[in-house]
Amino acid sequence: MNTKSPVNQKRIFVSLDTTAISKGSNKIAAHISHLLSEETEICATLVRNGSRGMFWLEPLVEIETPLGRVAYGPVTEKDVVDIITAESLNGITDHPLCLGLTEELPWMKSQQRLTFARVGLIDPIDVDSYISHQGFDGLKNALTQTPQEIVSQIKDSGLRGRGGAAFPTGIKWQTVLDTPDQQKYIVCNADEGDSGTFADRMLMEGDPLVLIEGMIIAGIAVGATQGYIYLRSEYPQAHKILNQAIAQAKTAGYLGKNICDSQHSFELEVRLGAGAYICGEETSLLESLEGKRGLVRAKPPLPAIEGLFGQPTVVNNVISLASVPIILSRGSEYYRDFGIGRSRGTLPIQLAGNVARAGLLELAFGISLKELLNDYAGGCKTKKPIRSVQVGGPLGAYLPASQWDTQLDYEAFSKIGAVLGHGGIVVFDDSVNMAAQARFAMEFCVVESCGKCTPCRIGSVRGVEVIDKIIEADANSDQKQQSRILLHDLCDTMEFGSLCAMGGMTPFPVRSAINYFPEDFGFSATGQPSDKQSANEECDK
Repeated sequence: MNTKSPVNQKRIFVSLDTTAISKGSNKIAAHISHLLSEETEICATLVRNGSRGMFWLEPLVEIETPLGRVAYGPVTEKDVVDIITAESLNGITDHPLCLGLTEELPWMKSQQRLTFARVGLIDPIDVDSYISHQGFDGLKNALTQTPQEIVSQIKDSGLRGRGGAAFPTGIKWQTVLDTPDQQKYIVCNADEGDSGTFADRMLMEGDPLVLIEGMIIAGIAVGATQGYIYLRSEYPQAHKILNQAIAQAKTAGYLGKNICDSQHSFELEVRLGAGAYICGEETSLLESLEGKRGLVRAKPPLPAIEGLFGQPTVVNNVISLASVPIILSRGSEYYRDFGIGRSRGTLPIQLAGNVARAGLLELAFGISLKELLNDYAGGCKTKKPIRSVQVGGPLGAYLPASQWDTQLDYEAFSKIGAVLGHGGIVVFDDSVNMAAQARFAMEFCVVESCGKCTPCRIGSVRGVEVIDKIIEADANSDQKQQSRILLHDLCDTMEFGSLCAMGGMTPFPVRSAINYFPEDFGFSATGQPSDKQSANEECDK
């Protein structure tokens, strides 16, 4: 870096987010750092921030100017010298990669960023930077309230679990608060494993202190003094940043004994997950956190009553806990004013798969799937028509075009036999084979099942076999139709007989694929073998 006074220096931002790094942001940052050390007329410092969520523009470089932060992207190493000039520190330039003011870009301007308000704006591990953007305001308010007042605010806000189950967060907290015990725990489920999801990772890498603040507030609310973040082992960057942020928060007096000179204490640790999808299920997670094999527990008892080490435990997703500070700082009514029906607040929506513009945006519940696909995703990257969309991870239904008018709302999705889940949306163009996707869903359950219950462990194996029989059977054979009936019965057994959502929800993608895309299985829309396949087979002869 140059040696000029930091007071007069502008800042240049390059993301340290995992996706940005995979696209070359570390190389861009190194090149900028070297340039700033040599060019004394460029009075600027480099800041590594979280991603803005516009992954198709990464590596994104933002330059602080009198007009605001100006974005350039996607930037290559050869572009750095032309972009980082004394002129660029003063405003918008005519460089072909100049996108204009970041906050005025359509992707950013149309969002309602509450939970992700600071992601991309601040240095993730700088406590002072966090505080300058209303960080720890929620905690300060919580320290002036009784535990019941805090829990009541969470209930009044309408916040529901963002991990997929959508259970009211306040009710879970109330149960833990009302359960007497000397030791209680706050456990953050950061074992983000659904396909097409990365919101948890983005937040932990871009604003880890908001998660830490949310967990401290949860501890004060229910009387817990120990917290654990159960982190997916495939997130080394998040692991590093979380530990740095925890150390900084402790040094600043926000963790440990007598938080902010109060009578409250709270300790926090990061524990790496076991590398199994099933450990995203809360009881399996608790087993793993205790050092055991990640097997699903039977309920009752609920974790809120007998959770970690048999003690009352709050188990919440990253986004659920990270949404708490804004509720405590701005009030439950402020948060509740976003959304529709019983789906209140905002949802971090992750666009992935075959899309022109992959990334994350935060919007209030109520936007339709069609609006997301057209206005944000920009259609398929291959320029082919979109055929199917899977929402809610590998256990979510495959939705045909006829259902894309559905609003993002928990109840609306439930009505069409789908799940909103963690907000992940994976797009497929018209080259996809939906029979192969249905088979993948069953095979995924075979691999990831904990094996504790028969419907899931054995049912998924039989499911793969039955789907193979459907695909391989002659178009007009009785076996094809009988196999379809058998698959339907098998899905019922898995849905209603499995201990957890792993086996219970695997039928969702399978049923939707065969119901909405029967031609890929060799059936007509009525469920009979299709004439198209019969004709094709006749030609083959």
